[in-house]
Amino acid sequence: MTPYDSEPADRLVTAAADGEDQAVEAALRPKLLDEFIGQERVREQLSLVLQAARQRGTAPDHVLLSGPPGLGKTTLSMIIAAELNAPIRITSGPAIQHAGDLAAILSSLTEGEVLFLDEIHRMSRPAEEMLYMAMEDYRVDVIVGKGPGATAIPLELPPFTLVGATTRAGLLPPPLRDRFGFTGHMEFYAPAELERVVHRSAALLDVEIDPAGAAEIAGRSRGTPRIANRLLRRVRDYAQVKHDGVVDRAIAAQALQVYEVDARGLDRLDRAVLDALIRLFGGGPVGLSTLAVAVGEEAETVEEVAEPFLVREGLLARTPRGRIATPAAWQHLGLTPPVQTGPARAVSGRGPRGPVPAQSDLFGAVEEP
Repeated sequence: MTPYDSEPADRLVTAAADGEDQAVEAALRPKLLDEFIGQERVREQLSLVLQAARQRGTAPDHVLLSGPPGLGKTTLSMIIAAELNAPIRITSGPAIQHAGDLAAILSSLTEGEVLFLDEIHRMSRPAEEMLYMAMEDYRVDVIVGKGPGATAIPLELPPFTLVGATTRAGLLPPPLRDRFGFTGHMEFYAPAELERVVHRSAALLDVEIDPAGAAEIAGRSRGTPRIANRLLRRVRDYAQVKHDGVVDRAIAAQALQVYEVDARGLDRLDRAVLDALIRLFGGGPVGLSTLAVAVGEEAETVEEVAEPFLVREGLLARTPRGRIATPAAWQHLGLTPPVQTGPARAVSGRGPRGPVPAQSDLFGAVEEP
């Protein structure tokens, strides 16, 4: 299970793609590298790889794209095929559970074709070992028969380019990772880059939006173009129903308030975790299981869905004794952080509803994170 398999289906700020996202992304997806926004370093490096391959008249090296969901790995794979003027075959690691499944796909490839393998780290081990030889020698051995009478029939493959995508590059075994000639790591987008994404998508969706409205949406998109496009569609709906269809900063803010996405991109689950951590446990430290019970979610959901973004935003910290809220988290909820006096916080914070209990060693000793 990946961290995003357990995400609540109704989360507007999840980076996982649902059916609507996949349909819309097909229309919004750029077709060439020059049209792709962001990821400047990866684009420049990939452009050199593709140009050199075209000049040599050969298939480029295999490409591995890693990074969180929603940053454009699938889009870049399609751009690679378009830049090479080659067909593309799309599959995923979970769909390949047997070596025979992979052999069937590889044996049907044409020369120069691009094979896109999403979530490559979730491929079965037998298929993974077959892929080693296919990537390096353009050959697979098909086993015919069983037991002592089994024989291996070598099957030659035409030169092809494998594009692997993964959200967890650390799970890839070194022999597989080393067979990729180019590895690109996708970074989260800066707000200015997301503003460009929002403007481009708004033009394609025929949405009238001003720069301030685009900036408001971009600032709440958690550095992810897929989330920016999803928020744009929800703001478009609000502007169409409640106003004249034009999106400005005020309309965008009102719409996202309805959908419970705040100014930093936190949604209900994110705020519930911070609220429980601060109001119930005085800012921590508190164990993961206790925190999950407090917010009514599974521990895995809190750890793998809510915490990564909270940690990246500097609102929550993981320590050996448990989770703690940072001063920025207190401020985000409109509370006064407790005063530090030595190793423990001796003074409680104060919020709109009165004093917030000071944290004690009790919560840190309940359980290990």
